Amino acid sequence: MQQAKKNYTTPLLLIGILFFIFGFITWSNSQLIPYLKIACELTNTESYLVATAFFAAYFVMAIPSSYVLQKTGFKNGMSVGLLVMAAGALLFIPAANTRSYPVFLTALFIIGTGLALLQTASNPYVTVLGPIESAAKRISIMGICNKVAGILAVYVLGSITLSNVDALKARLLTLSAEERATELNALASKVVIPYLIIAIALTALAVLFYFIHLPEIETEETDDATTTDATKTSVFQFPNLMLGVLAIFLYVGVEVISYDTFSSFGEALGFSLQTSKNFASYTGYGLLAGYLLSIVAIPRYISQQKALILASILSILMVLISMFAKGNVAVTSFALLGFTNSVMWPAIWPLALHGLGKFIKTGSALLIMAILGGAVLPPLYGKVAEWMGNPQLAYSMMVPCYLFILYYGLRAGMSATAKKR
Repeated sequence: MQQAKKNYTTPLLLIGILFFIFGFITWSNSQLIPYLKIACELTNTESYLVATAFFAAYFVMAIPSSYVLQKTGFKNGMSVGLLVMAAGALLFIPAANTRSYPVFLTALFIIGTGLALLQTASNPYVTVLGPIESAAKRISIMGICNKVAGILAVYVLGSITLSNVDALKARLLTLSAEERATELNALASKVVIPYLIIAIALTALAVLFYFIHLPEIETEETDDATTTDATKTSVFQFPNLMLGVLAIFLYVGVEVISYDTFSSFGEALGFSLQTSKNFASYTGYGLLAGYLLSIVAIPRYISQQKALILASILSILMVLISMFAKGNVAVTSFALLGFTNSVMWPAIWPLALHGLGKFIKTGSALLIMAILGGAVLPPLYGKVAEWMGNPQLAYSMMVPCYLFILYYGLRAGMSATAKKR
């Protein structure tokens, strides 16, 4: 086991491929929403069911995923997850041919199911595969793979599905019902080739992960850094995990708010939509910069727990500046949330899973379920903005979220100090 922990460079490279897939598939939804709105003739509300179907799979399937992993192990579980995703990608073909939105949503739910299994397997795998003190550093490397893929997905899938879309929307207004159907069928067919390629690539990766050698982490036999005492009989007896689940829920929610609402925030500040529609990319660059800094600094210069505390404080400061500043100052401070958010997922995971031992797979599933925060908090922000009548001041709802994450980091530090004594 110790030898497996030392030789983890190659396994991490392979897991990096998985995180690349996470990013590409997840960020593709940002292009599917406007694309399907036109192709399937949807309202705004209906088009956002893309995110609902996708994130619902994480919540519904995370616990079943933990049971699958108990039977298959981490490595084979990753292969199963890839195959499930491939099946969902293939379902895009009949969905496009029939222009059926329910079939598209079903396909997205299946893809989300595969991703839930992959995330439930890969996140604890990266956490345990190496010293726990540097887990945030390893997860930050995975984050870079994730965000680079996400940026590529926006450009690649967007250039395929949304090319000349403004001209198409104008032309649709002038066509007869039959001609309109023909145009929309042609538009819907644009996703067939991309998702067929995705399905083939996912299947090939599933075969690769099945046959390649990866050290299997047997959590029941890990060393003192990850093994708990025998008195624990339930995963719910670990306060660090239960509080970590809430911390992940809040973190994912505020991160999604930080880039999904950026363009409307820019409009509220007086920028044109043509300008503000690109603001969300600044958040992505901030995330990448934060991941790179984490790789250099954790744990050599700062522990993952102290990094979480510092990031929480800075996030609160950035939100307050964004609420009351104007123009480029407000835009810059809001973009910097990408930088301060970057350490939170990598730091919360090892703090939440530390000491779980044989319960680590179930604990991971609970953390994956908490990704539901990305589907809950953004609509809540919208309601708060409507109630306050000021989108800028509505970001005040993010402050208590960051305060809880700050509390979680401080609590983890106090627990570590108490154990040393």
